[in-house]
Amino acid sequence: MNTASMNPCRYELRFQPLVPDGEVFAFPCDAAGHVDMDGLSERDRREYLYARAVMGRAVAMPSVRVRAGH
Repeated sequence: MNTASMNPCRYELRFQPLVPDGEVFAFPCDAAGHVDMDGLSERDRREYLYARAVMGRAVAMPSVRVRAGH
């Protein structure tokens, strides 16, 4: 088991807005960008599904980043 899989909250999957004043969406994920949807709150789960649905229109393709403070 590697360190990244032991600490999935070290990373975030980040969707940057494509429209002016658009919202940034960021969700905890593992190093490969996999989000544990069962671990999200209901609100975060809805926002995650929304961000995926509007990729290329309202938000860019997501990137995996190290979360601030890690």
